[in-house]
Amino acid sequence: MTSDVATGQQIELAISGMTCASCANRIERKLNKLDGVTATVNYATEKAKVTFPAEVDPSVLVQTVEAAGYSATLPQPEELENPEETGGDPLRSLRQRLIGSVVLSVPVIALAMIPALQFTYWQWISLALAGPVLVWAAWPFHRAAWQNLRHGAATMDTLISMGTLAAFAWSLYALLWGTAGVPGMTHPFELTIERMSGDGNIYFEVAAGVTTFILAGRYFEARSKRRAGAALRALLELGAKDVAVLRDGREVRVAIDTLAVGDRFVVRPGEKIATDGVIEEGSSAVDASMLTGESVPVEVGPGDKVVGATVNAGGRLVVRATRIGSDTQLAQMAKLVEDAQTRKADVQRLADRISGVFVPIVIALAVGTLAFWLGAGGTTAAAFTAAVAVLIIACPCALGLATPTALLVGTGRGAQLGILIKGPEVLESTRRIDTVVLDKTGTVTTGQMSLVDIHVAEGVDDEEALRLAGAVESASEHPIAQAIARAAADKLGDLPAVEDFKNIEGLGVQGIVDGQVVIAGRTALLDDWSQKLPESLAAAKSDAEKDGQTAVAVGWDGEARAVFVVADTVKPTSAEAVTRLRALGLKPVLLTGDNSAAAKAIAAQVGIDEVIPEVLPKDKVDVISKLQAEGRVVAMVGDGVNDAAALAQADLGLAMGTGTDVAIEASDLTLVRGDLLAAVDAIRLARRTLGTIKGNLFWAFAYNIAALPLAMAGLLNPMIAGAAMAFSSVFVVSNSLRLRRFR
Repeated sequence: MTSDVATGQQIELAISGMTCASCANRIERKLNKLDGVTATVNYATEKAKVTFPAEVDPSVLVQTVEAAGYSATLPQPEELENPEETGGDPLRSLRQRLIGSVVLSVPVIALAMIPALQFTYWQWISLALAGPVLVWAAWPFHRAAWQNLRHGAATMDTLISMGTLAAFAWSLYALLWGTAGVPGMTHPFELTIERMSGDGNIYFEVAAGVTTFILAGRYFEARSKRRAGAALRALLELGAKDVAVLRDGREVRVAIDTLAVGDRFVVRPGEKIATDGVIEEGSSAVDASMLTGESVPVEVGPGDKVVGATVNAGGRLVVRATRIGSDTQLAQMAKLVEDAQTRKADVQRLADRISGVFVPIVIALAVGTLAFWLGAGGTTAAAFTAAVAVLIIACPCALGLATPTALLVGTGRGAQLGILIKGPEVLESTRRIDTVVLDKTGTVTTGQMSLVDIHVAEGVDDEEALRLAGAVESASEHPIAQAIARAAADKLGDLPAVEDFKNIEGLGVQGIVDGQVVIAGRTALLDDWSQKLPESLAAAKSDAEKDGQTAVAVGWDGEARAVFVVADTVKPTSAEAVTRLRALGLKPVLLTGDNSAAAKAIAAQVGIDEVIPEVLPKDKVDVISKLQAEGRVVAMVGDGVNDAAALAQADLGLAMGTGTDVAIEASDLTLVRGDLLAAVDAIRLARRTLGTIKGNLFWAFAYNIAALPLAMAGLLNPMIAGAAMAFSSVFVVSNSLRLRRFR
């Protein structure tokens, strides 16, 4: 995890204790003050990537973070392998606090708001119920506020803590020294503006309600953040777990981590190749789609290189290991995902940006209000009432709900439409993007080989050719063979049996069907049987290959009689989706590892002008970076492991749900439908959700700011302040619910 670089060493610290993006900024500033240290702190992944000189001890970095009021741990390799073993469920404590807070707060709020429920001594029951909410459930806010206070800073936690403590403390004062504790006291719910002492009212519902609402927002936020590191774990889990090593001519199955460079190991059909290596014996077709995204397996033989985690689709192979552990292509791709995630810009959420100014101002206003009324000769109770009203009306209950409620409703509606939005930080990107990069295989196309055309020699019946070719190909596991067999079975039903079937590695198949020898595969295989393609079939084969398609020659009864064209087909909705993306003001770009001819043929079908062909998996990140360097704000749509790093690098990553878990975890938006039209809906829905959040934030502040002068003037009963705060919350939730009507 540490490496020497030109400017020194690099290390990744795991940070805990951050509650908002301003915490990340504070840690970043503290680390960057150290001589020769450059740090980037990512709030979403809770990690700090630090470059530091060789003479600086890493423990100094940890101490610097701890001095800022947070916790940091140095990287430990075993943590990556078993991330859940040491930490347990990080949401358990927050979930328990939220559930406990809801159970205790509901009766407190009901008693305060509904006079009919206010029995004798009800106020003391409210105290008993609200006490645990303030002390236990709200403890994370108080702890964060205290840590911030020690370091001369104020955040949303500061205001939440001060508001709830002030409401509770004043209620306790009113009970013990005011008139609120007398038997038979009732709490009329009325909207009046008058100067009063306030010591006859209690505000336990304010303390309990604010705590519950903010805890709910924190819980839903934490739940989405928890998945930040899952892309790396999913990527590393792709690899084989054990391997059959050849020792003294015998196969011995051992754990993958005991494999050494130079070891020879066996890979049977259907097994994953354990690590990067060179084939020494055997030939086969290797399915690398989980790494390359390309649908056609690659024919390999002795001397060819193979990559770990790819699947052996054909014969038995003996491979000599050339790279293991962190040197393998799979591990390097994991590092690409990690780097891309770290480099991704931290989106400073609107509420935190505003609260950075808002919180200190509100605290100053509350203190100023208290001092003014005491200096003006008002009673201590009246001065304290006004100050409490200032804190309560400004307490950011609606502010805390603005993002989570809009996100919850937006994501709920999105799920119905096959769209998963990972969190609020995703939304800002959807407004700014101007270019959308589409990975071809599995995104624009189906990612599955299928029969697209049949060319037959003169006098040959199409169905007879399909019947014989489908029968002999049905005995092969090769994806191209299966495409022909599947098409034959779909059209003709049951296929005849095959006798004396043989798989000629790298060339094709042969067998006896209905007493006739049928050969299917490359023209070289038919040449071995002296079966030359007629001119018309040779032209059809050439035309297909120019379009990037695969041509399979078929011969029987001593002659070459048909050419079957197999290709990865375009999804039926892709062309319409490209048109709609253009309508959103986005420029589509097709990205693929295919050759230029195949790429342009697909692009022409769906109406894309800009094509970037022949891109290797590791180069996809560079393509995205290059587009970003040109000043474009880039969205990426992909589905394979090879897309994961590019999805993380892009300003907005959209993963097709039909793809790999790695791509899905690395992305910002997941399209469950596996339909490119879902990408259009995803961008529209995300933009609409962002607009709703901004509207919520505006109105949340508008209520507070409009009522602040009344509170400062001593004309706002804290009870009314609590009611106004509750109403602003109701408004925010109602505004968010409008997203359910998204079409």
